[in-house]
Amino acid sequence: MITKRIIPCLDVRAGRVVKGVNFEGLGDVSSPVELGKYYSDNGADELVFYDITASHEERRLFTDILTEVAENIFIPLTVGGGINTLDDFDRVLKCGADKVSVNSGAIRNPALIYEAARRYGDQCVVLSVDVKRVDGRFHVFARGGREDTGMDAIEWLRRGAGNGAGELVINSIDTDGVKRGFDLEMLAAVCDAVSLPVIASGGAGCIEDFITLFDALPGVDAGLAASIFHFGEVRIRDLKLALQAAGVNMRV
Repeated sequence: MITKRIIPCLDVRAGRVVKGVNFEGLGDVSSPVELGKYYSDNGADELVFYDITASHEERRLFTDILTEVAENIFIPLTVGGGINTLDDFDRVLKCGADKVSVNSGAIRNPALIYEAARRYGDQCVVLSVDVKRVDGRFHVFARGGREDTGMDAIEWLRRGAGNGAGELVINSIDTDGVKRGFDLEMLAAVCDAVSLPVIASGGAGCIEDFITLFDALPGVDAGLAASIFHFGEVRIRDLKLALQAAGVNMRV
């Protein structure tokens, strides 16, 4: 039985961790170095670091703070934000990332997924997709959730899988920061369409939301969250013990 993963997410802007609701109203939380070390020491299975304004501001990801985060954690690190070329992959991997998450860069150049998987291996390439309902359809949004591409999210994920992505992060804009549970409808559609590991992101508000996620959708491999961990509403060790008690296979 595959062990499910719990993954905190650091949304970083100007060197600080921030969090908002539905990708808006971002407020300051903490230092990414301090927070990353805390999660590494307290049971997180992996850590995600997003430079959330790099694509919108059309700049490279900040590497100084990323390097410091990587030096202070002992769990796998996925890094994203402003990843547009193979050189960007190379740069963040040299800073200590284990996996690289690509979003808007892959929308602009879908061949980037294939090229990166061929050079670094598919286990290194994470396709992150910001998804929102538009007229009853799941649309892909770019530039940090600011721009509706008009692309069908399920078809885009199938294409990314075919191009060599090794893992998918599904960010539901509709449920982001709302704390009423993961977007099970959207995630079910993704799991039906692809066979890659799927990380669910957006909507976690309590321990029961994770139990519901893994119970309703056994095909989901990991639950990703931010604010409930950042503000101490749910402690990762407590969450993993509760999931284990509920019959979910966890590394505790």
